[in-house]
Amino acid sequence: MSVEVLDEAVAVRVIGEIDLATGPHLSRALAEALRRATPAIPLVVDCSRLTFCDSAGLNALLIARQTAQKAGIDIRLDSPNHQMRRLLDITGTLPLFPLHLPPSNGTPT
Repeated sequence: MSVEVLDEAVAVRVIGEIDLATGPHLSRALAEALRRATPAIPLVVDCSRLTFCDSAGLNALLIARQTAQKAGIDIRLDSPNHQMRRLLDITGTLPLFPLHLPPSNGTPT
């Protein structure tokens, strides 16, 4: 995971799996990103290279969202795969995270 400050957002780039073992790494990256984000510069979680996310990852995102809301900062998920979108959907948390989906190339994700 990495945190990158861009002109228009602070990006957390997630690679691989987020589970019980790696969830704390995501939590730390999100906390670092939130220290750099502002109401004018949102936090974007780049999920394009995320292969799996379980409840530990979802919990990290929900805690970060709660912290962000208190500070007036938006959190967006960029390019979440089908599994991530399904996790958000079945847990009822999909409406909490604005999604930026890449253009469809006709291949399901």
